[in-house]
Order: sequence, then C-alpha cells, then structure tokens
Amino acid sequence: MQLYIGNKNYSSWSMRPWVLLTQAGIPFEEVMLRFDAFTPDSKFKSELARHSPAGRVPVLVDEGFAVWDTLAIAEYLAEKFPERQLWPSDAQARARARSVCAEMHAGFGAVRSHFPMNIEAALPAVGQRVLREHAPVRDELDRLVQMWSELLAAHGGPMLFGKFTIADAFFAPVVTRLVTYALPVPAAIAAYVESVQALPSVIAWSEGALAEHDFVDFDEPYRTRA
Repeated sequence: MQLYIGNKNYSSWSMRPWVLLTQAGIPFEEVMLRFDAFTPDSKFKSELARHSPAGRVPVLVDEGFAVWDTLAIAEYLAEKFPERQLWPSDAQARARARSVCAEMHAGFGAVRSHFPMNIEAALPAVGQRVLREHAPVRDELDRLVQMWSELLAAHGGPMLFGKFTIADAFFAPVVTRLVTYALPVPAAIAAYVESVQALPSVIAWSEGALAEHDFVDFDEPYRTRA
C-alpha cells in the first residue's frame, strides 16, 4: 500500500490515516507530495491526478486501487484489517466513534480556519487573540471539550474509547493545534493531549514535520501577514 500525503507540518488531513496506519502497525509506503498546488508545473497536482479525481491528499493506493477521503480510507482499513480493531468492538461505542469522526470531518470550520495546523510554529499570542475576537471558535472549542470529556469519562481513558482507535487518529491534528496556539483546556483534556502526543505514531509524524524545514507561504497566514 502507498499513502500519498502532503507536508507533514501543515497537512492535517494527511496526518489522520498516516497516524492510523503507523499506530496500528500496518505496513505502507509513504509518498510525500510538497504543497505546490499554485505553481504552473505543480507536481502535487500531476501526481495526484494519476490516482484521485478529487486532486487532494490523502490518497491510499492498495494494489492499484485508490481510496481518497480520510473517512473512506479509515473504513477501508478497518474492513481490510479487522484483527487490528481500528473501531471499538462494542456496537454502541463503535457508532459513537463514527459519529464523532464524522462531526470532526464535516465540522469545526472556525477552528480549522483560524487555527491551521502548523506543528513547527508556536503561536500563543495568535491563540489568545482569536479566542477574544471570534465567538464561533470559542463555541467549537467548548464543543470539543464537552465531547472529549464525555468520552474520556465513559471509557476511562487514556484514549477517547479506552484504547487507540480511528477516533484518536482523527483528532490528532486538533491536538497539535491546541499545542501550537497554547489554547487553554481543562486538566482532563490536557492529559488527553499529552497521551496523544506520546503515541509513537504522533511522535514520528511530528519529528518528520520538524525535519521538513519547508516554509510554505500560503499555509502561513500569521507569519506572512504584513
């Protein structure tokens, strides 16, 4: 299997299946395509066009068959590797895990917009300013805290459903945002953030992000603004 991803420092969508595959111990080949979609000779666009009409990362290619979209990739892997128990084994917990992943997948637009993933950066002042000025961001963070708190209490931690599942892979990029922008969270949520950061897969992804040394202008709205 090959997993096509974008820059590790910026690509939150790519991080999800990469962390899932790595944490589950499923072998795959990483194919990293630098974000250069705005250049005339974009390798990013031309390479992705060979596998995905959507033209976005991530894309999983398994024996020539392409699967794009993070939810579709997660479901494909769960069906292909049932012994890895990527979803919770209990039916209701599994339905809840799918629900929160879908909520993350389709929602939290204000957080995504105002707090783009940037593992290398430290932007606490930006975090404070955005929280002061944007009520939708505060509302979405409140919802995130509520969701995580309920799941951690129901399943005992350290992961959202006790042990690592697709849900934790889906929220791993949010964890990096909480760190980058130094966003205040309750103690139980801070403990979850630490647990996710300590996952070998997340450590490996973050180390790769820091090793890139690749400043992509259009992914740096705060450090390129005059």
